[in-house]
Amino acid sequence: MGFLGWLRGGLDDKLEPQQPPQMLAGPAPKVPDEADIMRALDRTEQMAAEAKLHPVVIARVKRVTRAVRETLPRVGAMGGSVDSYSVMATATDYLPEALSSYLRLPRDWADSRPLVDGKTSLMLLIDQLDLLAATMDKILDAVARQDANALVAHGRFLQEKFGSGAAAGELELGTTALHDPAPPSADPAAPGSPAPPRNPLDLE
Repeated sequence: MGFLGWLRGGLDDKLEPQQPPQMLAGPAPKVPDEADIMRALDRTEQMAAEAKLHPVVIARVKRVTRAVRETLPRVGAMGGSVDSYSVMATATDYLPEALSSYLRLPRDWADSRPLVDGKTSLMLLIDQLDLLAATMDKILDAVARQDANALVAHGRFLQEKFGSGAAAGELELGTTALHDPAPPSADPAAPGSPAPPRNPLDLE
């Protein structure tokens, strides 16, 4: 093959559209379920305890994990909302990563060397834990308010269904009302009625 043929063949190879590489199909990442999230919380609390962190840090970690545990059973009712993702991510990512980043630093250096706005790494960690705790508290409050509103709405439904048309002493079943039976007649002239007691002051 001559030079022109070689050149032409090379150009043809370059101009030929390249097929995109086939993507290797792999398993989709597993979405953490409730058991996974609970285990993540346990590991984070254990990590904080074994590191013998400052009691202020321990208290804030427990505040976050407690709020997540209280909110977690209600995550299903939240659907695929941003709040439900925040609860999951706080337990599995945000909280353990904050602690891990702090624990990778030399303890004395982290607790004494100012980094940002005069704050040490310990102070920055506390700020992050406070933010996570406040966020989880807001989410828990929002979910609890939804449950409370549902309870109020159900109470109104029951009041409209059973409370507005029923009088005291009656139970409405469809269109029929069951009344208390009337007391026996007290007419002294009625047959079989007992005679009234005799007044000893009456004249014979």
